Amino acid sequence: MRDAAVVCRELGCGEAVDVLGDAHFGPGSGDTREYLRQCNGSESTVKKCAARSVLVADRVCDHSTAAGMICAEVRLVGGSRCSGRVEVLHGETWYTVCDADFDRQDAEVVCRELGCGLPVEVLRGAAFGRGEGQVWSEELQCSGNESQIHSCPSSPSLKHNCSHDSDVGLVCAGVRLVGGSRCSGRLEVLHRETWYTVCDADFDQQDAEVVCRELGCGLPVEVLGGAAFGREEGQVWSEELQCRGNESQIHSCPTSSSLKHNCSHENDVGLVCAGSVRFVDGGSRCAGRVEVLHRGQWGTVCGDNWDMRDAAVVCRELGCGETVNALSDAHFGSGSGPIWMDDVGCSGSESTLKKCQSALWGKHACNHSKDAGVICSVSGVRLVGGFHCSGRVEVLQGETWYTVCVADFDQQDAEVVCRELGCGLPVKVLGGAAFGRGEGQVWSEELQCRGNESQIHSCPTSPSLKHNCSHDKNVGLVCAGSVRLVDGGSRCAGRVEVLHRGQWGTVCGNNWDMRDAAVVCRELGCGEAVDALSDAHFGSESGPIWMDYVDCTGSESTLKSCSSSESHKHNCDHSKHAGVICSGVRLVNGSHCSGRVEVLHGESWYTVCDDDFDQQDAEVVCRELGCGLPVAVLGGAAFGRGEGQVWSEELQCRGNESQIHSCPTSPSLKHNCSHGHCHRRSRLTGGPHQCSGRVEVLHGETWYTVCDADFDQQDAEVVCRELGCGLPVEVLGGAAFGRGEGQVWSEELECRGDESEISSCPTSSSLRLSCTHDCDVGIICSGHTGARLVNGSDSCSGRVELQYLSEWGTVCDVSWDMRAASVLCGQLKCGSAVAVVGSDWFGEGSGRIWADVFDCQGNETHLSQCPISSWSRTACSHQQDAGVICSGSSLALHEGRVRFSGGMECEGEVEVYFRQDWRRVLLDSWSESVASVVCRQLDCGSVFSFSRSSPSSPEHSHTCVMGFNCSGSEAHLGNCSSAQAVNCSSREQLYITCSGNTPLCVISAHSSIRLVGSGGDCAGRLEVFHSGSWGTVCDDLWDVKDAQVVCRQLQCGVALSAPVPAQFGPGTGPIWLNEVECEGSETSLWNCRFQMCGEDECGHKEDVGVVCSVSILLPPEYKEIRLTEGCEGNLEVFYNGTWGNVCANDINDETVSLVCQELNCGRSGSESQSKARVESAPNWLDKLKCRKHDSTLWQCPSSPWGQNDCDNRDEVARITCSGEKNHGLLHLQFSSYLYQSLSPSKNLWVQSLIIVLLHSGSVLSGPEVSGH
Repeated sequence: MRDAAVVCRELGCGEAVDVLGDAHFGPGSGDTREYLRQCNGSESTVKKCAARSVLVADRVCDHSTAAGMICAEVRLVGGSRCSGRVEVLHGETWYTVCDADFDRQDAEVVCRELGCGLPVEVLRGAAFGRGEGQVWSEELQCSGNESQIHSCPSSPSLKHNCSHDSDVGLVCAGVRLVGGSRCSGRLEVLHRETWYTVCDADFDQQDAEVVCRELGCGLPVEVLGGAAFGREEGQVWSEELQCRGNESQIHSCPTSSSLKHNCSHENDVGLVCAGSVRFVDGGSRCAGRVEVLHRGQWGTVCGDNWDMRDAAVVCRELGCGETVNALSDAHFGSGSGPIWMDDVGCSGSESTLKKCQSALWGKHACNHSKDAGVICSVSGVRLVGGFHCSGRVEVLQGETWYTVCVADFDQQDAEVVCRELGCGLPVKVLGGAAFGRGEGQVWSEELQCRGNESQIHSCPTSPSLKHNCSHDKNVGLVCAGSVRLVDGGSRCAGRVEVLHRGQWGTVCGNNWDMRDAAVVCRELGCGEAVDALSDAHFGSESGPIWMDYVDCTGSESTLKSCSSSESHKHNCDHSKHAGVICSGVRLVNGSHCSGRVEVLHGESWYTVCDDDFDQQDAEVVCRELGCGLPVAVLGGAAFGRGEGQVWSEELQCRGNESQIHSCPTSPSLKHNCSHGHCHRRSRLTGGPHQCSGRVEVLHGETWYTVCDADFDQQDAEVVCRELGCGLPVEVLGGAAFGRGEGQVWSEELECRGDESEISSCPTSSSLRLSCTHDCDVGIICSGHTGARLVNGSDSCSGRVELQYLSEWGTVCDVSWDMRAASVLCGQLKCGSAVAVVGSDWFGEGSGRIWADVFDCQGNETHLSQCPISSWSRTACSHQQDAGVICSGSSLALHEGRVRFSGGMECEGEVEVYFRQDWRRVLLDSWSESVASVVCRQLDCGSVFSFSRSSPSSPEHSHTCVMGFNCSGSEAHLGNCSSAQAVNCSSREQLYITCSGNTPLCVISAHSSIRLVGSGGDCAGRLEVFHSGSWGTVCDDLWDVKDAQVVCRQLQCGVALSAPVPAQFGPGTGPIWLNEVECEGSETSLWNCRFQMCGEDECGHKEDVGVVCSVSILLPPEYKEIRLTEGCEGNLEVFYNGTWGNVCANDINDETVSLVCQELNCGRSGSESQSKARVESAPNWLDKLKCRKHDSTLWQCPSSPWGQNDCDNRDEVARITCSGEKNHGLLHLQFSSYLYQSLSPSKNLWVQSLIIVLLHSGSVLSGPEVSGH
């Protein structure tokens, strides 16, 4: 740059902006000469620079290495070379420019003059900080095609009072993000006036870092392939970017010819960078508490007057699609730090939140209990036909929304959709177009989500085999939202509870009315409000009462949008809880629990044909309305003829559904059904109970007996089914139940046996015209009329209840086994039985207990086909009530799911989802086969090792699991039997290491690495985390290329030094890696070749050390740690130029161990409380609590800097480590004072000196060196 400065001065071109090599401006022609002069930067011409040596004309140097430079009389300050505060050179002085005097045309000229591509954004209000000195007094009037800013006309500015608060900023780039926001979108690169898209296979994390830096955005958040931000037209960039990650512009990166010549726009890469606004604690990048970056610090936005227009701007700025909800009252939890914005008033068209009107920065009358939040649609998935958290699933591809086939959608897919939409866990996956039939195309691929993805477009897919899937099979989904109904028997009835600050609480019934209830029903996608209830109609509940005096207009989309008293103020108790009954069905012209059945579909109410409605349908309607059991089903318009349309489908409820819209349907065969239609039906008379007797058929107004010669087993099945009496036990002729009266039916029934009613059976004229009442037929039905699963998460799991005649009762678990459970699951169309459980799962029932033994073989289709003993055979209490989980239940999908603790994919302590909670697995005799199943289930290859780990920590569940009886060949842990819950106590847990995808050494690709022993993060002894412990690396074959990969992986710049064995002292414990061989370009150490783990061919005297460049160029807020007396004393941290204390609150053994290891003072120690060494020193950290996988103290969770709740007179942490410090070690510790006091040229000198000292083994002491 000093040479370039002289050239720019000699040409009268202002200051040197950049020096560029490799023929950046194209190769020249003619002779090539190596430049062998050395300028100090102050010379007036190049000829006055000192000669370095003789010219060598024949030196190897061609036009491909031609040097270039950029001079300019304008500069950008406070950002990067191509982004920052605009300053113009006039004479010898740099002037800032008033934002009112600067427009798009001026910006184009500045970007062009600096060689920075096109302007991306003009930023006002001193976005890059306030400048110093004078503000330019003239208004630029560029036309936009000038080559330099001083070629533009100007006129005196009218803004004479413009201050540095109005300094204009500018972001230029030869790269842009399209289809999202300024900091997110499809990547396009400018080359000679043409924009090119980039192939996702040619783009990696290092390239992303450069693009985000060039655009003046934050660090990259996500790199997205597959044209996530839409397909572009035109050309695809034909070269592969090979950025190192530290370049300031994408055009400074090396490139090579790409091998993906057939890359199409289907593979256009997209990128999301962090901008000046973000979402926090919302579970995905497109939902959460709104935070804005101002003056280098993140702060929150007050929810006063926060509305959908404000939220729309945030969603657009973050490239998150449309707005779903604008939330206040700290819906996503309270933030900390400053509240930067209040009374935000966006029009909705602004490109960034900072452009909206608001109170002055930091000026507010607000607290963090009102922090604003937003949920955006993320443009990838939506739920239609219900509410925000329920509806028909639709996926966006390009510009088109597709519905999804229910056969291609499972519980894991549902978890991702709910997470992406900012809703709670999935409540129910519904088939059969439960939220209406979609339009357009059906998604042609099968989603294969693992369940932990943040977005649906991150899930793998495969071509669907259901090519004929129609809109009749559109999948629907219900996710948990911020309101729920509890203890009402279905998800659409119960006590109203709202989620606030992460905790569920109730709503007071004061002034609670139908308008309030209507909002709740709409929010839950539960149709219309049937009743608004108070006085704890559905029982009382402890915990907070979040809302009181709710006053909805009835049109709000969420209950939280209604006015109410503040969340912590109420005049209420738990005897006044509000409740709601919602329904997609109603009874008209009677009472709340009796009347004509009408079903809501879309916006219209339909009556139901009596031919299409039976006892099971009636049970569901009564349950949904909170009305107990059905007493009678009445046909023939008994409650009056309805109006409008008649429902065109036949309901086929099983009887255990919670809502009528959860029932399967099929097209009705009664196309001529009218509002006055009545039909043929049957009854049994003369028997001991309603399910046995003489068969009689109603035709018109007359009951007829039936001739035994015209009646068979299929006819009997239909009669028993129609009467809700189970299956036929016996058909009896010869007037077994007495002779009837009146007429004998003159037609022969020809039922197939699968009809729901006798009126659906075909008939033919009987040939037995002389049949008398002596031949009246009778039947005995089983009386076993129904079965259901109660109090589960869905209709396929719950407490077993069986109905005999009209009475329901529970089943004793001593009489119930897996074969009976499998028959029941099949009967309920819920697949097969996964588990038989006790009353601790689904609660105790009430009323009768059926203690009969069902002796099923397991292949029956109905429980009534199994031989059973007499009803109520033995005494049994409700503590023995049996429960069943069927394979069709969402519980079955969760049960047996496994994961590793600690955040690693293929290694860690095993946790299994067992009985509705995550539990640790204990080490026992089956662990080897269990380990094999776990690795297979998680797609982590085979088992490398399994071992014991320390007992469960206090924050984990006190219940563990053991006894999985696996053969080792199962695909899923849920297929292994005999697991049982036990108390964890002090027992050892199972730790598994799977092979993952690494063929030679079985170390997870996500294993951690760290540098320890220097007090900083970017220099020290290299250690890797494997099999639950940290170990070192042997220096055999180790060179600077290996060190380069380590520095890149740790984001610590480049490697500075050649290796010196045990440079940072010998480590302890295992030596995990040997003979590491990297090419130097890898992004992770685990991509390099290395010797098999566990081969201990070296001693710790050969432990590898690494020094990276970031350990030298320390940032102004550089952080480090020390103990005040060497390896013991008060724990102090250096931050923002000052040593301060660490509070003793929450410090654990992991924290103590990590401090000792970082300071090279052993691997363990003890902690106590002490008085601050310097009374005036700040308390920098509080609630510091490290975890096992943290590699440096700065990765450990803690309160924000300077926020604490401790007394430095007696609550400061004091640590005594087990080892002694090696005083021959290198300490790369400089204070921010030293760093800031050196000029750039001195910094370069210091770097050179340090590298020399590194090789000589000299020691530099810590921050106290700044005083010398």
